[in-house]
Amino acid sequence: MSLSILGCFTKKLWAYCSIFYLFVLIRLSAVFLVQTFFVPDEYYQSLEVAHKFAFGYGYLTWEWKEGIRSYAYPMIFSFLYKVLKLFAWDSQWAVIYIPRIAQALLSAYSDLCFYRWSGRTHWSLISISTSWFWYYTCSRTLINTFEASLTTIALSQYPWAGRKVDDHFKFITIVTILFVIRPTSAIIWLPLCWHHIRTLKTLDFYSIFMNYIWRGLPVLVGSVALDSYCHGSLIITAYKFAKVNVFSNIGVLYGTHPWHWYLTSGIVTVLGIQILPFLMAVYVILKNKQNYPNEVALLQASMFSIFVLSCLSHKEARFLLPLLPIMLFISSKYLFTWTKKATQLRTYLVLAVIFLGNLFPAWYVGYNHQRGTLDVMHHLNQVALEAEYIKPQFLFLMPCHSTPLYSYFHETVHARFLTCNPNFLNIEGYVDEADQFYADPEGWWNNKYPPGAQIPTHIICFDTIDSFFETNVLNRYERKHQFFHTNFPIDPRIGRYVVVLELKSNFEGR
Repeated sequence: MSLSILGCFTKKLWAYCSIFYLFVLIRLSAVFLVQTFFVPDEYYQSLEVAHKFAFGYGYLTWEWKEGIRSYAYPMIFSFLYKVLKLFAWDSQWAVIYIPRIAQALLSAYSDLCFYRWSGRTHWSLISISTSWFWYYTCSRTLINTFEASLTTIALSQYPWAGRKVDDHFKFITIVTILFVIRPTSAIIWLPLCWHHIRTLKTLDFYSIFMNYIWRGLPVLVGSVALDSYCHGSLIITAYKFAKVNVFSNIGVLYGTHPWHWYLTSGIVTVLGIQILPFLMAVYVILKNKQNYPNEVALLQASMFSIFVLSCLSHKEARFLLPLLPIMLFISSKYLFTWTKKATQLRTYLVLAVIFLGNLFPAWYVGYNHQRGTLDVMHHLNQVALEAEYIKPQFLFLMPCHSTPLYSYFHETVHARFLTCNPNFLNIEGYVDEADQFYADPEGWWNNKYPPGAQIPTHIICFDTIDSFFETNVLNRYERKHQFFHTNFPIDPRIGRYVVVLELKSNFEGR
């Protein structure tokens, strides 16, 4: 009897490990197959900060000077960088890819938690493995990716109805970590925590409150200590974040969308083809609420989050990443129930549609769309390494933060790009540097590089530069290289190709 029990346990353990290895394989493949640029925060809110702390040089954007970001996430990569530095393993390849591998492994573990939370069904495995947007972002060093991973882990620890748990408050520690690194995560967890308190009938309110305090307080104190140490003065980043991003509405500088954008575009983008089973699941849940208490709680948290996010002017699809595991959980539960009644042919047909419907966007957006700004960095690295006598000076004449910087160079090269800092000094008629350049390129150039000034050896720009600059500047340079960027430029300032202009060797003077 004992041998059969041991054999059964070993078989289940092996199956469990095999699932995890599958998730690891999928997420690690994204590290090397996803070769495109998504958003600047992938570098400037994580790797650039980590590089500065680990190696002594890097670029800090205005957010870090204002103290609105927690240092907890960048310090993870800073630790990895310091280990690489200690053993002299800090090659350019390692500096670029080790952080992505680390994030991919965390994403794989969160996938395993999702699989366990969803009841270890085939559809939960399929849903999380084929999600194109999760594949596109799972290995990116984005705080939103980290937030989505921790959210999934916390959801798997949440004491859902019908589930036996030893610790009803285990998830609180992770939720507090989420709050300190990303204050907006409170939007999701406030409804879920209230649901937890309302349904937990074995303890009185005081006991529940004290459990929340003792689980969360050490994390909050540790966060304030870390952020204050890194910033150089006492600071509470969650307060500063709310003051700048919510009350001052700084986000409008980076684009605005109509109030319904998340409902009409954001969710569709994030879910892709899986929007269909999700909507069907929502219909079934709302029609029979009493039979789906857990799903109703998740829908309430999701709707509350989307409502609050919709009230903010600046909207991005990545802000929905923490909601992705919730939506996939709901759709996978629906598909699992549907499969019991469907024919085998229909099941395979739906599986094929979901797989192919996710494959194309994952391939196109992950491998083709907006790849030029990363490809050019590999080229510039070679230029910097091969320079013998005159060190190159790179000038990026493109929208601010269009490329990574020292987290890709890993060299103390001279590089400059157009900035887009907010008007914190309330200067009347203020225009950021990027807008100044595009409004009057010639005037900007003459101001920054007056007669006799040393001009950059290389200009990195989009192929639309000719429509902004006149020839009296560009004729000093020759077009040396160009890299495909996108078939569909999303802004007039962005072109289909990234171009490298090199100062002509026979150029003398200005």
